[in-house]
Amino acid sequence: MKTSPSSRRGRASREADLLIQLAEGLALSGSRAEDRFWEHRLDQEIDALLEQGDEGSLNAALDRLADRESRAYEELADAIEGRVEHSTVASSDGPRDLLLFAAPVLAWSRMPLPTRSVTDSVLAGLKAALAEHVFSEHADLALANYFFSPDQLPSSFGETADLRLSLAQNLPKGHLAINAQSLGETAQFLADQRYILGVASVPQGQSLFRWQEGILSRDEVLAAWRKAAQESLTHLLPACGFEPMLPRAYYVACRDADRAARPFSVSASVAFLTTTLGITPAMLSAVVAGCYNRQLEEYRISFLVSNDEEVIHGVVWPLLGAEDEMSDVLEEIETTLKEAGVQRVEFLRQRMPMEYCEDCGAPLYPTLDGELVHAELPEESEPAGQHLH
Repeated sequence: MKTSPSSRRGRASREADLLIQLAEGLALSGSRAEDRFWEHRLDQEIDALLEQGDEGSLNAALDRLADRESRAYEELADAIEGRVEHSTVASSDGPRDLLLFAAPVLAWSRMPLPTRSVTDSVLAGLKAALAEHVFSEHADLALANYFFSPDQLPSSFGETADLRLSLAQNLPKGHLAINAQSLGETAQFLADQRYILGVASVPQGQSLFRWQEGILSRDEVLAAWRKAAQESLTHLLPACGFEPMLPRAYYVACRDADRAARPFSVSASVAFLTTTLGITPAMLSAVVAGCYNRQLEEYRISFLVSNDEEVIHGVVWPLLGAEDEMSDVLEEIETTLKEAGVQRVEFLRQRMPMEYCEDCGAPLYPTLDGELVHAELPEESEPAGQHLH
């Protein structure tokens, strides 16, 4: 018998209540033994909801805990992400741990950054580099044969768990074929992230990553990965500047990429403007303003040629995680700009609205006078096929 909308809402509320109760129990736990009890109960409930496709209860519980600003929010978010990206499965050799991972790449180009299917030869090169330099010798790997943009990543917990399952089912052949037509459109930016996604499988309890073995540090693993992946990534990102990041578990890797993309975008913008306009970084100046809805959401950075009032380019620096007006974000922005060679940085005190261009939807950027305007390169300088917003 079909359930009515009201009865489904009631069930979702009950499931959310249970998740909140378990997460708060874990947040208030006073011992490892009690932690394990709450974690086990929470894992069981999350697994059941994922199996039922009940995304609503998961999000409802997270929303309610976020409103309370409770430590239980972090416990529940960690638990959900853990159950989505990790599972333990039976095999002929005994139980195995499966982990969905991401290998982010920061990239910039004067032309649109590519998203594309990955050829067999390039995929083999990436897999060999990951197996030799990032994952432990116990690990079996399967990679998706697509180079994803942020817009093409799974948009829900359920879709992410389904991707992990599909990759795991393809471990014997080492890759998962992705239907490019099923993926969303990609917004184009001067600088952006791209992702290699895969799953790693190891005997339960064995190390997944090289740095867990106590021989190499994370920094050494990252350096080895960057060197080994250079040729394969050059095929995927021709005529692009790029910076591979440390492959890690899916959610933390995506957060790492979001955070690193902010200074990378600033540095890429300075490099782009200086090469396009034939100037030095010292000839640029920047204007930084905070943009608000009900609270501070992001900083917008305008670039100008010194002694000129026209905004020629802009970068959005979004706030992430628990960052707010009291965080040291402005100091980080100023340091990033000055390290890129921009010495004149002006900070506006007024609260700016979150305004966008009515025609193209691009963010508007602040002038020295505190107006929000469209960023426009001089016409003779703008590269064909690229909108620089």
